[in-house]
Amino acid sequence: MKKQNILALALKPAMRTESVGIGIVLMLTAAVIAIITPCVASAQRPCPGPTATQLVTGLEGAMGSTIGPDGALYVTEGAAGRISRVDPQTGEKTTFASGLPTALPAIGIGGAIDVAFIDNVAYVLVTLVSPDLGGSDVDGIYRVDGPDSFTVVADIGQFNLDNPPRIPFPYFILTGLQFKLETYRGGFLVSDSHLNRVLRVALDGEISVLIDFDNIVPTGLEVRGNTVYMAEAGPDPHDPQTGKVVSFEPRSPTATEVASGVPFLLDVEFGGGGRLYGLSHGTFDPNTGGAVPYTGALVKVNGDGTFTDIMDGLNQPTSLEFIGNTAYFITLTGEIWKIEGVSCPH
Repeated sequence: MKKQNILALALKPAMRTESVGIGIVLMLTAAVIAIITPCVASAQRPCPGPTATQLVTGLEGAMGSTIGPDGALYVTEGAAGRISRVDPQTGEKTTFASGLPTALPAIGIGGAIDVAFIDNVAYVLVTLVSPDLGGSDVDGIYRVDGPDSFTVVADIGQFNLDNPPRIPFPYFILTGLQFKLETYRGGFLVSDSHLNRVLRVALDGEISVLIDFDNIVPTGLEVRGNTVYMAEAGPDPHDPQTGKVVSFEPRSPTATEVASGVPFLLDVEFGGGGRLYGLSHGTFDPNTGGAVPYTGALVKVNGDGTFTDIMDGLNQPTSLEFIGNTAYFITLTGEIWKIEGVSCPH
C-alpha cells in the first residue's frame, strides 16, 4: 500500500463576558472610599487575550490525549507504540507505557491513537494495525496492565468485519479507522472516522453501534450528562460548511447540529466556565490530503450555531484538552502547546 500523507487515509471516503456586579456602598469617610476604589478598577480591567506556549517537542506519531487521574497529560505516540505522561506545567515527559502495536509504515498513521482512564486504569485505542492492512495485531481497545504489558478487551476490527455499515457510502478499510476514545457510563464510546459511526464498548468487550451516519467523518467526542457532543471533519475536501459540532443522546436516531462553519474539525471539549470548544485541523490541502500547515484553530462554540476563533495559526492540531482555563493541544508534528487565558475567569 502506498504511504498516505497526513490523515489522507484516515479521514477520506473510499476513504461572559459576564457583567461583574459591584455594590456601590456610600461611606461616610474618604478613607474607606479610597480603599474600595482600587478594587472597582481592578474588577473592570479588561481580560487579557490568550497566549500560546510550546510545552513539548519530539513526540513520535502523536495523535490523541487525555487528562489522567493525577492531573497530568497522557499522549499517544503511534509511531513508537508508546503512551507518554507529560507534566502540564513543566512539560517534563516520561514513558507511561510502551510496547503497543506501532503504526504500519505503509500507512503512516495508526497504532496507539487515543487513551482514556477508568478507575485509574488506562485503556488505549489502537487502529490500522490489522491483517487486512498488512499488520498482525488487533484493532481495538487495550487495557494497560503494566509498563509494557497489555490485554485486548475489545476487538473492534473483528466487530467491523462482522457488522459492516448499514448506511451505504463508499469505504475501503473493512476494519475501519477508530479515531477517538471517550469514557461513557462505565465503558467507552469510539468514533470511527472511516465507517462513519460511533460504537459503544463495554469493559467485558461487548460492542454495539450507538449511532451511525452518512459520510460525515465523525472525529472528536465529549460527554456532558446524557448528551454526547461530536466533531465532524466532513468528507473531502473538509469544507467549512461540513465542519460541525453535533449532539445526540443514547437513544437518538439522529444527531442535532450545534454549530458549523469551521473546516476539518477533529476534536470537541468543554473548557472553563462550561463553554464548548472545537479544534480545527486546518484548511484542506488537496496535494497532501491533510491540512495546510499553520491553518488550524481553537474555536469557541456559540449559542447561535456559529464559531468564534480563540486562536488561529495552529500547526495541524489533532487533540484538545482543558485544565481549568488553559487549553492543551497535540500536533501531528509531535508537539504539545498550551493556550492560557482562553476565556476570562469568573
